[in-house]
Amino acid sequence: MTADITTDMTTDQQTSRRRPLFRSGPVRAGGDRLLFLAEALRTFHTTGAPAPSGPGLVNALVVPVTSRPDRALSVLEVGAGTGVVTRRLARVLRPGDRLHVVEANPRFAERLRQDPELARRGPGIGLRLSPCRVEELPEGRPPAPDGGGPEGERYDVIVSGLPFTNFTPAQVRYLLDLHLRLLVPGGELTWFGYLGTTTARTLVAGPGRGARHRAVIRQLRSFEATYGLGSRTVWRNLPPPRVHLLRAPGGGDRGGGRGEHLPAPAATPAGGPTGGAATGGR
Repeated sequence: MTADITTDMTTDQQTSRRRPLFRSGPVRAGGDRLLFLAEALRTFHTTGAPAPSGPGLVNALVVPVTSRPDRALSVLEVGAGTGVVTRRLARVLRPGDRLHVVEANPRFAERLRQDPELARRGPGIGLRLSPCRVEELPEGRPPAPDGGGPEGERYDVIVSGLPFTNFTPAQVRYLLDLHLRLLVPGGELTWFGYLGTTTARTLVAGPGRGARHRAVIRQLRSFEATYGLGSRTVWRNLPPPRVHLLRAPGGGDRGGGRGEHLPAPAATPAGGPTGGAATGGR
């Protein structure tokens, strides 16, 4: 069975080709966890975690969708991994909504293509998969010097699982700016990071990596201070993460109670909650 869902083959040479590619495939018990662990060992820099996200973390990440306004939504998931958050989004989105999933890891992208739940639900919610990095999307490319640039879809909600603390401060600033640029005015972004990553990174990788990690944290906190709506810690997830909710400038109060389930950020202890999610709430 092949569902009427499109996959965008987005590269520098090929940006508009689409072909039906979601299909039901065999799903083995524990297969997602084994695949995730294998990819974490092979490419931890871009995977960022040893296991998919737990139910509490998944629920916190999709709050802007579950506490939604009464209208159609366009949602972007950046870094879907094996699809833990993707499947949750597919369950809570309504007919007429759109879900665009971006996953650069080809093994994870193939797992998503064969997911039977996504193949079944995809046609009702306009599901798309782009097997690329978010910055490779046509609408994600930098504006031209004359102020022009590629036109593309903008999103009401972005759920990002990029492992920010694995990147440089400059990369983090670029990616967060890009996420905000891809949102409609007043659109909302959720992302998460694990507790205690600064201490762990310093002990394991040395003071140089620890200093880079702290610089990334400062960059993340700067964005939280400017655009943050709140954050919460999901203690039942191992390791415990802190989920952050940001809102793009403009748009006023978009209504629907969005963001109301994330309390104001608590004081952050030294070495505490920072970026570094898996590349997809996997």
